[in-house]
Amino acid sequence: MRLISRVVVVLLCGWCGVLGSAHEGHDAPKPYPVKKQYRPTPVPDRIILTWSDDPATTVNVTWRTSVDVAQSIGQYAEASSLVGDMQFGDVKHAQQVAGSLESFTSDLGEAHVHSLKLANLKPATTYAYRVGDGLNWSEWFHFTTAADKPAPFSFIYFGDAQNAVRSLWSRVVREAHSEAPRAAFMLHAGDLINRANADNEWGEWFSAGGFLNAMIPSIATPGNHEYGLSVAGSQLTGHWRPQFAFPLNGPPGLEETAYYLDYQGARIISLNSNERQQEQIAWLEEVLKNNPHRWTIVTFHHPVYSAAKDRDNGNIRNWWKPLFDKYGVDLVLQGHDHTYARSAKGGPKNVNVPDGVRGQQANTVYVVSVSGPKMYPLGDAWQVSRNASGVQLYQVIKVFPERVQYEARLATGELYDAFTLNYRADQPNELIEQTPPTPEIRK
Repeated sequence: MRLISRVVVVLLCGWCGVLGSAHEGHDAPKPYPVKKQYRPTPVPDRIILTWSDDPATTVNVTWRTSVDVAQSIGQYAEASSLVGDMQFGDVKHAQQVAGSLESFTSDLGEAHVHSLKLANLKPATTYAYRVGDGLNWSEWFHFTTAADKPAPFSFIYFGDAQNAVRSLWSRVVREAHSEAPRAAFMLHAGDLINRANADNEWGEWFSAGGFLNAMIPSIATPGNHEYGLSVAGSQLTGHWRPQFAFPLNGPPGLEETAYYLDYQGARIISLNSNERQQEQIAWLEEVLKNNPHRWTIVTFHHPVYSAAKDRDNGNIRNWWKPLFDKYGVDLVLQGHDHTYARSAKGGPKNVNVPDGVRGQQANTVYVVSVSGPKMYPLGDAWQVSRNASGVQLYQVIKVFPERVQYEARLATGELYDAFTLNYRADQPNELIEQTPPTPEIRK
């Protein structure tokens, strides 16, 4: 059970600059528009699945209600196709578990944020669940646990959503679901919203994802727009930890922003590129050094190699890339630059490392992408195989024991970029280009 006791008061200010970005600065705080449709009610909303533990045997659920709801209850059972197993809204043999709640105050007023953990689940099994207080219930949702051994899976990767989230990002996440309806999870590379503490913007993000958030677990890393200004300086939004339940296995003080989890033969690592980057180096090395899995996927917000014009995150590159090289990280999935770029076969490569270190077995592929409508002009700072500006994209990534298949698609579903990364023992990964012959889009 995730124990939460603190009362969170959201600071009504926004923070838009990090690492000396040329495109963003500290805007003067402005009042957030209060949109009544995003205020809480007794009925559970903003339901989202995440993991804080083993994806094969656990899942976390968080949701929001008005403050007059004082109980956090979940019911779950193995899903059944038999109508006879369902009676008047109930599911036979459902187990009931109690969760916890915390009070949360935002510019939309007070709310209760609820959280519970379903544990001791069977691997590779589909479950039905609902949440509520015993009177006001959500609908029944399905989710499927991970296998407890390496097995093929797919996931969806999104760059920044950030702006016009409900009106324009919603089409991207729904198109991605149409392309990969059985995706194991959705990965968000930061800047989910624009103003860290604007509750109506978080309402738009949850509205855009809708029921998908309640059925497909999310993995997210914070962007600079998840940070707001306070008297103590930049600070992670108070929305982050109540509404997401990520692993607590990261460096102290960076809980649920720097963490890792393992899924069916792959290790997925989130780094926090907004703060205390050097403090994450030793932790990252241990996580990479003691990695028993064939594939390693790292996500964070600020790119190692910038794709937008007049941007460069040299410290990130100097501090973290040597470890990506040494331990053979396979994919680095990033955001921030509001463009698209993907490293070429002759682009940034891992160095050869003596004594059979894993770095000899893979060449890292770096990706920068954007899923929302805000766009920046492209830069030409590094060798890439495919670029884009002026278009929203999503990525479907399929992971197999011997290969990774990658596709980047436009918001309308057309294939824009693709490659296969083949694992080869004692050699660098083989990168096979599969980019379609369509021209690059540069707006």
